[in-house]
Amino acid sequence: MIIQFCGLSGSGKTLLANKAKEQFKSEHLHIEVIDGDEYRRSLCSDLGFSQSDRHTNIRRLAFVASRFAQYGIIPIICAINPYQLIRQEVSSTYPDVKTVYLKCGLEELIRRDTKGLYARAILPHGHSDRLNNLSGINDPFEVPANPDLVLETDRETVNESAQRLFSFIKDSNYATVF
Repeated sequence: MIIQFCGLSGSGKTLLANKAKEQFKSEHLHIEVIDGDEYRRSLCSDLGFSQSDRHTNIRRLAFVASRFAQYGIIPIICAINPYQLIRQEVSSTYPDVKTVYLKCGLEELIRRDTKGLYARAILPHGHSDRLNNLSGINDPFEVPANPDLVLETDRETVNESAQRLFSFIKDSNYATVF
């Protein structure tokens, strides 16, 4: 099984994946968190934020995920993953891909803004610090048409969302104990 998250910056992707990983340790199931930010600094450092580069980024992350899945490790791809087309491509390329949408309202995302991205994206045009490619603000984010799970991270507590994710993965009957 491969879990591909999609959700805007600050929606809780890495936080929830790491919580699920901790919960599964007691079940002797192995989760690997494929953190989009971490991979952007290494494997994907040559990529920008054009649609083409974002697609390439997701393809690379999905390939890495497929290698983990091959050995019974459940990978969770933690990336914004803003385009329906590439999410569908990943689902059709690899077996047992599940899409989990982390839904969070813009007001809450702006409040959380730990990286300062929203503050920079809403700066006036022409401002030297303006960020011009933030998904959901000034770059597209396509809400998934039929996700396998929706976590409303602005309405649920972190623990509630993590428990729902944990149950979803566990109940999928794809997890293999090693």
